Amino acid sequence: MTERIFNFAAGPAVLPEPVLEEAQRDLISLPGVGMSVMEISHRSKTFDAIIQGCEADIRRLAAIPSGYHVLFLQGGASLQFAMVPMNLMPAGGKADYIVTGSWGKKAVKEAQKFGTAQIAGSTESESFTRVPDASELKLDPSAAYVHFTSNETIQGVEWKQEPSVGAVPLVCDASSDIFSRPIDVRKYALIYAGAQKNLGPSGVTLVILRNDLLDRVPKNLAAMLDYRVQVENKSLYNTPPVFGVYIMRLTIKWLLEQGGLEAMGRRNAEKAKVLYDAIDGSGGYYRPHAEPAHRSNMNVTFRLPSEELEKKFVSEATAAKLDSLKGHRSVGGIRASIYNAFPRAGVEALVGFMKEFQKKNG
Repeated sequence: MTERIFNFAAGPAVLPEPVLEEAQRDLISLPGVGMSVMEISHRSKTFDAIIQGCEADIRRLAAIPSGYHVLFLQGGASLQFAMVPMNLMPAGGKADYIVTGSWGKKAVKEAQKFGTAQIAGSTESESFTRVPDASELKLDPSAAYVHFTSNETIQGVEWKQEPSVGAVPLVCDASSDIFSRPIDVRKYALIYAGAQKNLGPSGVTLVILRNDLLDRVPKNLAAMLDYRVQVENKSLYNTPPVFGVYIMRLTIKWLLEQGGLEAMGRRNAEKAKVLYDAIDGSGGYYRPHAEPAHRSNMNVTFRLPSEELEKKFVSEATAAKLDSLKGHRSVGGIRASIYNAFPRAGVEALVGFMKEFQKKNG
């Protein structure tokens, strides 16, 4: 098959077609280089220009202040679940975690291996249908940091505004909504995100780290897990994911060409509204998981009247070239991931399919 279908996968996810086309065009030989990007040395001037250009464009896109480092690491967000407490939680210290879904649960479970990771707020008792109100959070002013997940990919719950944590450093797993809307980096001490949803292919992890946090890093960490070592070596302590950084640079350039984060935020909100309006207008046939004020613009999750109908929905949608709509195995249901690169036409095609499916099976 050479025809493009609508890819609703949660990650690895859809990439901008202009990025794929440019990568395809230059895959055999980068212009003026005579080698594929997958063959060049990570110590070469060519890759130096790629990674430095990627960092410069990220700084421009997100207006990152000079007191922050930009790192390109490996291991995905899951490795950051360990690296954050290893680097930032002092011996005998503690950190606060706000848990709003499956990934937040995994983050706190990993952190508890390295110190006291306190759950400062959770909506698990409500099946993670929303994020906690400020009045529900029990934040410790002596905590080393406060960690939260800005968008829960599995449950489809998103923070519309980051929690207020006072002077305690704020750490965010932004893997599934990074650069999908404007962000004030100055409110954060550390932001991390696996690339495979909004930034590029799997295999590279973006970390934005405030400089003063490096003073906390203990001296006995393994080099690859030490933020200080990664900063000192400008993400080149070992061979980085060269191809992933290359695709990320093309993706960031594409985001800038689209008008930046303000424009992407408006576009993503409009796409999500088309789909949520269809769900809300179905008379209860399609039931959204998240409460209206907490719905994700990236991962739209909903249920049908029965699991049998959900299986039929996914099967027929796949045949109609609407791929990867099955919900995560841990929760079931339907999940439509509509990240930055996902076209509005795909959302409209899904809405049309949903209406026809309800007519036939309602």
